[in-house]
Amino acid sequence: MSWHSLTFKVGSDDVDSVSDRLLELGALSVDVHDAAEGTDQEQPLFGEPGALPEQFWRQTEVTVLFEESVNVDEIVQAIAQVMGISALPDYQLTRVVEQDWVRLTQAQFEPIKISSRLWVVPSWHDLPDPAAINLRLDPGLAFGTGSHSTTRLCLSWLDEFLQPGDSVLDYGCGSGILAIAALKLGADRVMGVDIDPNAVTASFENARNNYCDPDKLLFTTALSSPGWDNIGRLSATVVVANILANPLIMLAPVLMQALQPGGRIVLSGILETQADEVVQVYSEWFDMQIAAKDQGWVLLTGEKSASSAS
Repeated sequence: MSWHSLTFKVGSDDVDSVSDRLLELGALSVDVHDAAEGTDQEQPLFGEPGALPEQFWRQTEVTVLFEESVNVDEIVQAIAQVMGISALPDYQLTRVVEQDWVRLTQAQFEPIKISSRLWVVPSWHDLPDPAAINLRLDPGLAFGTGSHSTTRLCLSWLDEFLQPGDSVLDYGCGSGILAIAALKLGADRVMGVDIDPNAVTASFENARNNYCDPDKLLFTTALSSPGWDNIGRLSATVVVANILANPLIMLAPVLMQALQPGGRIVLSGILETQADEVVQVYSEWFDMQIAAKDQGWVLLTGEKSASSAS
């Protein structure tokens, strides 16, 4: 079995209309990305899920996948019609053949070195350093494989600053990677919270794959659970939340209440352009600072003052 892959460039104003027309014509998928990707002219665009993009790239490359039986000439003519041009656009046509997609996908995920002692390693790879703390984690239903800047920023902070015996709350735990790392790095007890039940399921599975002590690690959709009061409200020594700026702003009072006075908060999922707004909100209870940056994302940290309301 095989498919046709058609690639061409459009201006930013035509992205939506061209994409819609391709889907109407039976496209199996439409991929849109910066035509200048990987060059000095690459144009970074950032945004949050659920928010419509304010703009597309000045020159956008579209790659569309069709069944092999499609009439490519008719597709190209339809694209030109939507773009309002008389000449057919330049395009590249390739044939996509059936492959071992599982193996191909796995090849895209290599071990990630966080530090000299901490690695994130997919299950199908050998351990690069068997003596290190190796987090076995595969791509799955929930966010968090260690490949994204925000996850790496949080892992690096935990690796450097987590103290043995800390009690940790990972709010918005996703795959559970930060909670599992905290436990492996010496935390006494860890609670991971996520509103998505699929994330909780994935986190439990990842914890089992990493041989975590179930008496010290809990994943739940509720912030407080019976028997875990020392990680619930007013009790954690560390709260880490790798979400997004807007949810973090809304959650500020909740995360503040989850920390002991003197406890440390670690926030990521925040763009550099959003940092000041998040710092302003959390500064009511914390002495906040930008602790690290990576590819346009920042890590914010702070310590809860003794006078903060509980």
